[in-house]
Amino acid sequence: MVQAYILIQTEVGKASAVAGAISDVPGVIQAEDVTGPYDVIVRAQAETVDELGRLVVARIQQVEGITRTLTCPVVHL
Repeated sequence: MVQAYILIQTEVGKASAVAGAISDVPGVIQAEDVTGPYDVIVRAQAETVDELGRLVVARIQQVEGITRTLTCPVVHL
């Protein structure tokens, strides 16, 4: 299982709607509005890195109001 944090920038005033829409996407564990340089932080999981990439590109980035994402895979050192 691969998990990642996805940091999301949104259009002005869209953070709450984006977080709500993303929270319904299969594979998303949690989506929260935050303050700072990013507007929404998502924790997601998938079986493989490739599936995680497909989740981000095909599902999450397609949500209306997103302007940029940064995916940060969780590592266990």
